[in-house]
Amino acid sequence: MNDRKMMSHAAAAPGRGIRAAIFDADGTLIDSEEPGMEVLYEQAVRIGLTRSREEAFRCFRGSRMADCVAWIAANSPETQPARDEAYWTDFTRHVRERQAERFRQSLLPMPGAEALLAGLRIPFCLATNGPRRKIDLTLALTGLDRFFGERVFSAYESGFFKPDPRLFLLAAEHMGVAPEYCAVVEDSLPGIEAGLAAGMQVFSLHEPAGLPVRLIERVTHIAALDELAAYLT
Repeated sequence: MNDRKMMSHAAAAPGRGIRAAIFDADGTLIDSEEPGMEVLYEQAVRIGLTRSREEAFRCFRGSRMADCVAWIAANSPETQPARDEAYWTDFTRHVRERQAERFRQSLLPMPGAEALLAGLRIPFCLATNGPRRKIDLTLALTGLDRFFGERVFSAYESGFFKPDPRLFLLAAEHMGVAPEYCAVVEDSLPGIEAGLAAGMQVFSLHEPAGLPVRLIERVTHIAALDELAAYLT
């Protein structure tokens, strides 16, 4: 069966033959997406970003930090002093520190995450565009670290950032399950695109209205994590 046929089959028969699950972290299992983006936007505004919060969040959601910072740099007023690589490295470090502070104040798992993970009887792992330090912190703060152990795949370590499908393919290889039998659970466009490109069965927490038409019929839409039990357990 070629890749195109596998992708079509996965979209047409959601939940069929699933033998493993790959979860995103921010906004999927951990309620860190919104506060993390909020901190980034606040710091960007402080240095002169004039774009709206809504527009910024569309850019930030599911994207790697380097791409977010590049967008901020490109959309800062031309009257701002020249900023070199060292400036943006320092900006990124500061944002990471502020995000960690925000997470430590109040961070929760997404509704239904603990019950879902506790009930799974198939192999599962986490694959994220976030760096190891961030994911270790957020998993520990929410108590979800006990479910994953070493089964955490960071794009910063593999070099493959969503929407590149290779992060998910690497995770599937480590679990010993073929891509077409893997479920991907995602809330962002880059993650959804990566899952589809990998030939996996994608379950989307993203609002359907915010997805490109070309993707809407290729994913299984869920409103909450507890809906996954019927497919994965």
